[in-house]
Amino acid sequence: MVVAKPTNVMAKGSFYDFKLKSLDGKETIDFSKYKGKKVVVLNTASECGYTPQYADWQAFHKEHGDKIVVLGVPANNFGGQEPGSNKEIATFCQKNYGVTFQMLEKVSVVGSDQHPLYKWLSKKDLNGWNDKEPTWNFCKYVINEKGEVSHFFASGVKPNSPEFKKAVGI
Repeated sequence: MVVAKPTNVMAKGSFYDFKLKSLDGKETIDFSKYKGKKVVVLNTASECGYTPQYADWQAFHKEHGDKIVVLGVPANNFGGQEPGSNKEIATFCQKNYGVTFQMLEKVSVVGSDQHPLYKWLSKKDLNGWNDKEPTWNFCKYVINEKGEVSHFFASGVKPNSPEFKKAVGI
């Protein structure tokens, strides 16, 4: 599933208003540092059928990381497939996939305890157009250079998918 932003839609706030701790907890990542770049936000899980996408996103980051930022956000909302601590997740990602793209702290991406970032990403009245919440692990949101959600992609869409490549301009 691909959903693209219609033109002339106003949002409340921007992606740049958010901050999250890094997966190792050593720093707070202020999303305003990504101004002028495209960003892909994906909710990740270590015990999912889509987990091998870590390798795809690492390869994408290695090739396009200077222009397009990849942010991984672990979540345990779907099938209990991310049960580990932040430290365990970091070890898993590095050991199994050599992940060097920015991983953020584990949060809830749906439900009553949904993190404010994911509320903004998935609530039309906040982001201006998109009402798609993650339906499983490895859903993707594309943020344009202005801090606006521009596209939503379901779990099965990989970085080499034609519709994704078109969305990020590669």
